[in-house]
Amino acid sequence: MVRLCLWWMLAWSAIAFAVCGWDKRCARKGRWRVPERVLWGLSAVGGAAGMLLGMGTFRHKTRHLAFMWGVPLLLLAQLAAVAFLTARQ
Repeated sequence: MVRLCLWWMLAWSAIAFAVCGWDKRCARKGRWRVPERVLWGLSAVGGAAGMLLGMGTFRHKTRHLAFMWGVPLLLLAQLAAVAFLTARQ
């Protein structure tokens, strides 16, 4: 179960990282942007690590306090859930 959760988080983190990079590229070129609710959704379903890494790598959403606090909190919650599942085994 723990492995499945870790693979899940890894997959969604890769997607979140890529979408964060894509959104930053679109922002620079003045193109259509990814809605913030999509970025939040990707973070919430397990991609918080990738979103946080993308925020740092692409310097994206770093002025938004909700993202600067919310994404790390989501990551902590996800890691706590994995730790809880690990402790139960």
